[in-house]
Amino acid sequence: MLKIRKAEYGKCNIVGKNIEQLRKKAGIKQKDFISKMQILGCDINPSSYSKLEGQIRIATDKEVFVAAKILNVSIDSLFE
Repeated sequence: MLKIRKAEYGKCNIVGKNIEQLRKKAGIKQKDFISKMQILGCDINPSSYSKLEGQIRIATDKEVFVAAKILNVSIDSLFE
């Protein structure tokens, strides 16, 4: 069962909501996704990642690249 988002999305990035939806669709827990990002060279912690998904902070180019790689989607698809 997917958890329902408690807070509204922010407006600091476009990709956060899409990353969250694709991550959940793939059945990847947030902590596991963060671990995968760290293994691929992204220095990200749970709080920062949560803010990225919640669109309340800017996403870096490296984060977008690595998230697309983990989700096996094109970078462009994260902006749709």
